[in-house]
Amino acid sequence: MRLYEYIQQGGPIMYLLLVINIVGWAIMLSKFYFLTVEMKMAEKTSSELSEDLNKMKSELDTASLIELTKQQLASYIVKAEKGLNTVKIIASISPLLGLLGTVIGVLTAFHVMSETGLSNPSSFAKGISMALITTVGGMIVAIPHFVGHNYLLGLLDKLETALEKKIMEKVL
Repeated sequence: MRLYEYIQQGGPIMYLLLVINIVGWAIMLSKFYFLTVEMKMAEKTSSELSEDLNKMKSELDTASLIELTKQQLASYIVKAEKGLNTVKIIASISPLLGLLGTVIGVLTAFHVMSETGLSNPSSFAKGISMALITTVGGMIVAIPHFVGHNYLLGLLDKLETALEKKIMEKVL
């Protein structure tokens, strides 16, 4: 059976899972590219972030300068983090959407059974098939998004640590 046929058998829930899967992968790939480029450009970024701080160096004590440095770095990291919550949400709701599809499929199967009895097992099996396909679809979407979210958070932490070290060297 082809992928398109599986999606079609899963019904509207599978189409929704397909859409959020595409959105999630687009975000993950773009964030992976962005963070990889930023890691390579950490020296330049740290220079840009420390320019303003170096101008205020003579006016502030060391503790204030460190606090300002951390605040500036935190605001940069918040911008770099944008989109990762969407990936986390996709990883969280995908199994729930799969479960919703399971419930809808079982309800469909019972509805068919109540109308036709067990004389037509193929129509009953259609609902059960939908239930199983959406469950699998939800897990197929959730697992890579969960892994990707955690991997990207690790890259972001690594970038933050590298930038903090470089900025502190330039400012202090």
